[in-house]
Parts: sequence; structure tokens; C-alpha cells
Amino acid sequence: MLHLNRRRAETFGEYADEYDRARPTYPVALVDAVLPEGDCRVLDVGCGTGKAAQLFRARGCDVVGVEIDERMAAVARRRGIPVEVSPFETWEPTGRTFDLVVSGQAWHWVDPSVAPAKAADVLTANGRLAAFRNYEYPSDAALAAAVEDAYERFAPELEGSGIGRTAERRHDSQTREHVRWIDACGRFAPCTVERFPWTWELGRDEFLDLIGTHSGVALFPQDRRDAMLAVIAEAIGQVGSTIALNVETICILAEKAAPERATTADFSAH
Repeated sequence: MLHLNRRRAETFGEYADEYDRARPTYPVALVDAVLPEGDCRVLDVGCGTGKAAQLFRARGCDVVGVEIDERMAAVARRRGIPVEVSPFETWEPTGRTFDLVVSGQAWHWVDPSVAPAKAADVLTANGRLAAFRNYEYPSDAALAAAVEDAYERFAPELEGSGIGRTAERRHDSQTREHVRWIDACGRFAPCTVERFPWTWELGRDEFLDLIGTHSGVALFPQDRRDAMLAVIAEAIGQVGSTIALNVETICILAEKAAPERATTADFSAH
């Protein structure tokens, strides 16, 4: 499980500003779908540089972030997001409760045997948990194939992490796994999974920066990383200076169950 690979899980702070520039935001439709009516207190788990938090803050929500890396938290704080530096698993809510717990691009980095129940603990009655992430692949078929080939050649051990169709299949598998863990904790009504497709246009260097901020690639020795990005850059030259990415944001949404509906589930049964 990815959360056990602490080197990858905690590498993002080493290039926090580059991560913030390169990574995409999330679609408005996602925010519309997960926000409850009325005033909303939001806890952002693994808030990173605040990309998701600022969307909810812009809707008038009271947002608090929890982030394991001080360097990532510092970028979010520059956006005005209050962030508490701690692993979510050991974070202390100090009696606070929230109407919505969100986690953008980070739920796979927390312990799935702990995180769902902890989210339920801090949610108000009928509060919601929304765990979401983006995956991207070039809309140009030739470039998409070149990116896949580069991953297979230079990063076979990543097994579908990163950008491309194999990443889509990996994300689908991870999504099913996290749904099982959330359902198994017995504190939520059955999860739903919603998908939000959108298109993102970016330049050549922005696309290369995006690939470079994925944790597996970022940890490569510099020569291996440069060689992989050079192959992809050559392929980009065949399609022009602007790359269109097909993006799908996958969201797991679960509503906290009333006490009489909650059950104690055994994960081994799923």
C-alpha cells in the first residue's frame, strides 16, 4: 500500500513550489457535488499546498488543513489556509467537528485501516467524507502512446503510477480498494463514486513539470529522470507547443451514518 512507502509519501515537500505550479486544480462541478447546504466547516486531509482548500474557502467555508510536511503547509498558509502539521492518523482534533472532510490527491497516502473511522469521529451527524483525485492523459493518441512507452522504458516499477491509461486502471483499482475500507469501517452509508471529466490545456514545459512532480519520477536519480523527460519532450515536439489533457476527477463520497445505522464491519469479508 502506498501509505507504507514513506519515502514516496513524504517526498512532495522537497519541491513544494514546483508541485504547486504544476499540479491541476479540481473542477467546479466536484465542489458543487460534495458541499452540503448552509454553512460548512471543512477539514482538508493531506491539504498539500492548498489547491482543494482554496476552492472550498472561496465558497465561504471555514477550512482547516492537516498536512504532514511543513514545506507544503507553508505554501498553503501563503494562500491564507490555516494548516496543522501532523500525520492525519495521529492528528488531534481537540474537540472540533466538521461538516465535510475532504482529501484531494492524498487519501491513498493515509492508513486506510485508521483514516475512515477517524474521519467519522470528527464529522457532524450526516457529515460527508469526500476523497478525490485527478488522473490525466494526453488527448493526442500518438503522444499518449509515447508517454506510456516512456514509463514502461524508464519507470517499469511504478506499475501504472503517473500519467496515462495504465494510471487510469491503477486509479480505478485503488478507488475500489478505498471504497471497501470506508464501507468496512461501519461508520458510513454505502459509498458512491462520481466521475468529473474535463479538459486541461498546458504548455510543453508545464506538461514536463507535471510529470516530474509525480512522486515516483521525482525520486529518480537525475540522469534517469532527465532521460525520461527528454524522450517525452521529443514526442511533444511532434504535436505542437500546447498539450490538451483529458482529465477525470474521481470522487469517493460517503455520508456519515446515524448511530443506529452504523455497523461494525470486518474488512476481511470484503
